[in-house]
Amino acid sequence: MTMYQKLFDHIKKKYKTSPEYPWKKYDSNAVFRHADNNKWFALVMDVQRNKLGLSGTEYVTVVNLKVDDMFFRDMILREEGIMPAYHMNKFHWVSVMLDGTVPEEKVYDLLEMSYLATASVQKKEKVRPPKEWIVPANPKYYDIEHAFDDVEEIDWKQGRGIKTGDTVFMYVAAPVSAILYKCKVTEVNIPCDYADENLTIGALMKIKLLKRYKPDRFTFDVLKEEYGIYAVRGPRGIPNSLIHALK
Repeated sequence: MTMYQKLFDHIKKKYKTSPEYPWKKYDSNAVFRHADNNKWFALVMDVQRNKLGLSGTEYVTVVNLKVDDMFFRDMILREEGIMPAYHMNKFHWVSVMLDGTVPEEKVYDLLEMSYLATASVQKKEKVRPPKEWIVPANPKYYDIEHAFDDVEEIDWKQGRGIKTGDTVFMYVAAPVSAILYKCKVTEVNIPCDYADENLTIGALMKIKLLKRYKPDRFTFDVLKEEYGIYAVRGPRGIPNSLIHALK
C-alpha cells in the first residue's frame, strides 16, 4: 500500500472524514475539511518537482498541512521532503512529500498538528492534547523561589485556556528573570475570589513540581535571543524548539 493510500485510510479512520475533489481539471487533487467550520486541514495534490524547488519536472504527490508555530515550521523545513507549501500561504502551510521520503509517523504527526490548527474553538478545547505554557510569577508579591521547598504541589492563579494535564513552566520575573520550574497541572477551576491593588484571582489551579532549572539556564536574554520571546506578561504558549530544550 502506498503512503498516499495509507494517509487516506488514516484520515478516514481517525477523523471520520472523506476526501472531496473540487477541481474537475485536477480530479486527483483531494481536500479534507472539518465538518463544523468547513476549513481545510489537508490538501493532497500532484505537483511537478521544479514547482517545489526540486530538480526535475516529474510529478510527485504531496500533502499540504498547516503549521502555526513559526519556530517549529522553520525547523521542519530543514528536513528532507518538507518544503514551503505549493500554492498556499508559505508562512503557515508546508508541503510534505508522500513518496516515503518523510517517515509515515512524521506525516501523521504533522497531519494532527494541521487538524488542530484549523479546528473550531470548541473542537480545539475538546480534542487538543496536553499543552505547554510559560506562566509568569512576580517574586515581589509571592516568594516563588521558595514555594516548593517543603511541598511538591501548590495552588496558583489559573490562566485562561489551561487545562488539567497541561505543563506550565514558571518564569520568575526580575530580579531572577528566568524559568525556574516545570510543573504539571493536576486540577483546575478551583473557586477563588481574591483581589488587591496588585492582583485579582477568579480561579485557582493546582500545579505539581516536576523539575527545577538553574537560574542561569533559561534566562530572559536566552528566551529573547534564542527563542524570540520578548515578554512574559501572562500565560503563553511555547515554541516547539524551546519545549525540546526544556525537556
